[in-house]
Amino acid sequence: MESLTLLADEQLVKMYKVGNNEAFEVLLNRYKDRVFTHIYLIVHDKELAEDIFQDTFIKAILCIKQGRYTESGKFLPWINRIAHNLIIDYFRRDHNDYTLASEPLGNDLLNNVRLYENSIEETLINEQILNDVVKLIGYLPESQQKVVRMRFFEDLSFKEIADQTGVSINTALGRMRYALLNMRRLAQEHNVALEL
Repeated sequence: MESLTLLADEQLVKMYKVGNNEAFEVLLNRYKDRVFTHIYLIVHDKELAEDIFQDTFIKAILCIKQGRYTESGKFLPWINRIAHNLIIDYFRRDHNDYTLASEPLGNDLLNNVRLYENSIEETLINEQILNDVVKLIGYLPESQQKVVRMRFFEDLSFKEIADQTGVSINTALGRMRYALLNMRRLAQEHNVALEL
């Protein structure tokens, strides 16, 4: 691992793409403090910052594995942009919960997510994707299934998951990471589309 720390970001990303998990750990260790600080300075809440931080690196893992990361020698700005987008998503969701109560009537009704309806086709596709995801979760080891269900279906933070399962936050994060990797692999093996 020591020799990996000398490599440039783009080399580490390429190595991770082909299966070297230690390469991603080097990237994580290289940037975790700066990314966490970036998030915390915006949200001003340690627990929320930790959740967004973990979601940022999970999303980065998925993007790299799906081949959606284009190397431009700027890994830190790219990962910070993912974090920033997740922060915006969080505040949009939080704001939309109160849109009708806090805005004058008619002011923001057209932009309220709760009032948006999918087409029948989109609804059917989303239901099929959700059914496929639930099936894929069933193939995971029990410890990974539990973390995925608690995070995505019960909307618990990683701290709450760690507390309820009696493990450290790092263990909960590791289980989530491996669960997502396993689900991606299973989806590819069985030609299951997980996106619209």
